[in-house]
Amino acid sequence: MTARFTRRTTAPHTRLAAVGAIAVAGTLVLTGCGDQTDKSGGSDSSSSSSAPLASKLPADIRKAGVIQVGSDIAYPPVEYMESGKAVGIDPDIADALGKQLGVTFKFQNGKFDNLIVGLQAKRFQVLMSAMNDTKDRQDGINSDTGKKVGDGVDFVDYFTAGTSILVQKGNPKGIKSLDDLCGKVVALQKGTTSEGIAKTQSKKCTTDGKKAIDLQTFDTDPEALLRLKQGASVADLNDFPVAAYNAKTSSSGKDFEVVGDQIEAGPYGIAVSKENTQLRDALQAALAAIMKNGEYTKILQKWNVTDGAVTEAKINGGS
Repeated sequence: MTARFTRRTTAPHTRLAAVGAIAVAGTLVLTGCGDQTDKSGGSDSSSSSSAPLASKLPADIRKAGVIQVGSDIAYPPVEYMESGKAVGIDPDIADALGKQLGVTFKFQNGKFDNLIVGLQAKRFQVLMSAMNDTKDRQDGINSDTGKKVGDGVDFVDYFTAGTSILVQKGNPKGIKSLDDLCGKVVALQKGTTSEGIAKTQSKKCTTDGKKAIDLQTFDTDPEALLRLKQGASVADLNDFPVAAYNAKTSSSGKDFEVVGDQIEAGPYGIAVSKENTQLRDALQAALAAIMKNGEYTKILQKWNVTDGAVTEAKINGGS
């Protein structure tokens, strides 16, 4: 889920992250997920006629009292399952938005690289999954081929993060930057911005007369992390909050560490169909409201990611 903030590859569905606050030990973990549905939902906000911004929602959503959210719920601390419920930064922000709009945000689990397809097929009404707001995704462009593959989506930007390099504890291979990955095995989740970053770096390696990166991609980040833990790869690329979380929590901090600076920091966005501008604008208004009333800051403080805060609820602010 790279760093689900800045990931871009196969299709305009990716994520990648770069947040500063979790820099206590500089560590985190991502995970992938299957295509099952989270029956429990991810937010407990209840529909209320007194919600200050309820009138801004489309009538059908206001009547249903629910917004269906597509998410790869295996990317702590951004979103992950705990006791059968989606928890984390995104579900908490969704809950706060729901209180403003008088609806419940119901999180449904899906593979990250299929989320935009699910949105376009109307399986979901929005996406919240540490997904980077990028121009390619806005325009429906395949980042690898440069060809248009869909109508694209609009984003309401709510967080900022970049990609981090995660290595084995003690950094036995001496990895300090992307240049140190040339000719080495790197394992990461496919369909992410991290994959795009690795592919770009691999081309740079060959241009500089070095060997290309031996890139191994997996459906989920836990698979990639296992390869790194076993020493079968030298690094995994993740959104910073996720990388930091993994470094801090895996085997009580004994497995991994984060090296180097964050790469290509950019905004996470709530993705909405371009056809649904009323819902997009309602989400923007709700985000602005929780920024103003302090709920947004409290959520980021809870998860130690205040360095990833945005100061304005922008639409399509990514590049």
